[in-house]
Amino acid sequence: MQQRKPGLALAVGAGAAPVLLVLSIVLFGGGQAAADICSPTSGSVSVDVKQLPKVPVSGYQGEQLKNAALIINAGKTLKLSARGQTIAVMTAMGESGLKVLDHGDGPGPDSRGLFQQRDNGVWGSFTDRMDPTISATNFFKGLQKVEGWEKLDPTMAAHRVQRNADPYHYQSYWPAAVGVVAALADVKASDNGGESSCGMPGDSGKGDDLPWPDASIYQSSPLGMYNRECVDFALWRINQQLGSTTAPYKVLNGSFRPDGAVLGSALTWKDGWDAKGWPTGNTPRVGAIAWYAPGAGGADATYGHVAVVKAVNGDGTYLEEGYNGNLAPNDHVYYTRTNKNSVPSAFLYLPGSK
Repeated sequence: MQQRKPGLALAVGAGAAPVLLVLSIVLFGGGQAAADICSPTSGSVSVDVKQLPKVPVSGYQGEQLKNAALIINAGKTLKLSARGQTIAVMTAMGESGLKVLDHGDGPGPDSRGLFQQRDNGVWGSFTDRMDPTISATNFFKGLQKVEGWEKLDPTMAAHRVQRNADPYHYQSYWPAAVGVVAALADVKASDNGGESSCGMPGDSGKGDDLPWPDASIYQSSPLGMYNRECVDFALWRINQQLGSTTAPYKVLNGSFRPDGAVLGSALTWKDGWDAKGWPTGNTPRVGAIAWYAPGAGGADATYGHVAVVKAVNGDGTYLEEGYNGNLAPNDHVYYTRTNKNSVPSAFLYLPGSK
């Protein structure tokens, strides 16, 4: 059996509204010219700090949004592109949760502020590092020194400024940063194809792009799974992230595991990851597989469920996407749902993403 039992779909948080980019959609059309947040050549944007949303944006609210606004405006002063401004917001999300922290962590006990800047003389005085505008300005100055930063993946650009241990640490914060900047600056975010998502690794922000969305269920897909099952869509996303978007696909149900066993139903996906030596953990990251053991979070009691992390929010939740995640008659179709980070049994990562 390659997938979950027909008719039994995951029913976690049915009806929950995705939070990513909701406000950025409803707030478009106002003050300033549209900016392409994903383009290296887009103009700077600015924020009226006195007119911030009263409701959360991508899981961030109140003082967090004010700090994001101050970061954006610091970038405006230096004439950074909207993409550069968004990279800074993403970095502060990953370092401090958009909070001015008066403490560091194990690797950097002297780190302080929104960007967790070290007391090494590079980032100014303690007062400088604790000031949102000054610390953001210093981050931007560091970013401008990175050769070709405009064309780098956002997490890599941030990494070359911050010099943290994990270059992919910021990756999962990019969708939320896009949402926050778009909402606060009242502009539209789009990629070269006009998508509001700006795209993510493996196109995890693109929505329902399964190449065979109308294929007959309970028949084998080009990936060796049954069409439009949760495992079919998840394996499609994995292929995308590995750069394989057309046949012959890089990973198939029958060729994924090095021991010759099939990847199989959602039940056996973590075993498949372990057999391949790929990393797993309990933290959602964009593009990771959210794995539900049988019965976990309402998943099928026999086969479990898998989905894909579409975005990570700042309030202990993430947005997942997948197929066959609802009960009939809404089964075997694309869905999105906001879940608490603790709901899945584990998150399964691709190499290099953890």
